[in-house]
Amino acid sequence: MAWWVWLIIVAVILIGGLIALYIVGNKLQKKQSAQKEMMKEQAQPVTMLVIDKKMLPMKDAGLPKMVMEQTPKRYQKAKMPIVKAKIGPQIMNLICDDGIYDQMPVRGEVKAMVSGIYIMSVKNVRGKIEEKKGKKTFGEKLRAKQRKYQDMYDKDVAESKLSKDQKAAAKAKAKEEKERAKKIQKM
Repeated sequence: MAWWVWLIIVAVILIGGLIALYIVGNKLQKKQSAQKEMMKEQAQPVTMLVIDKKMLPMKDAGLPKMVMEQTPKRYQKAKMPIVKAKIGPQIMNLICDDGIYDQMPVRGEVKAMVSGIYIMSVKNVRGKIEEKKGKKTFGEKLRAKQRKYQDMYDKDVAESKLSKDQKAAAKAKAKEEKERAKKIQKM
C-alpha cells in the first residue's frame, strides 16, 4: 500500500479516538457536576479551628475506615489535601477541596461549608491569610489556575441557568399573548 493510505488510516483512527474522548469527557463532566450539586445541597456551615494542613496519601491521613474501604485502591496512594481541624470538642481529619487548600489558614478559625468529611468552600476567615513568601510551587500554581477556571465555569453555569429562566418566562408570556389574541378574535 502507498504511504498516503497509511496516513489516512492513522488520521481516521486519531479522529475517532478524539471523538470518543470528547464524548466520555462530557459524560464524566455531567456526572461530576451532578455530584457537586448533591454535595452542595447537603453542605452545612461549620465553624472550625484549623490545626494543620498537609498533602498526604489517603492511607496516611487517618480518615475513617469506611472511607478507605469505599475508595478504589489506585486513589488511596494519591496525595490529597488533608486538613486537621477542631470542630466543637472533637478533632477531625477532613478532605479539603483542591481549589481552597491554599486559602485555609494554619492555626486559624474559619467558617466553612462541609459535606460529610469534605470541605467544599471557605466562607469567612478570622484574621488575615498569611501569603507564602517566595516562589510558588508547581502545585500551588495549578491550584490557583484550577480555582480561576472553576470560578469562570460556575459563573457561566449561573448565567445559563438565568437565561433558561428568562426563556421560560418569555415563553409563558408569549403563550398568554396568544391566548388573548384568540379571545379577541372570538369576540
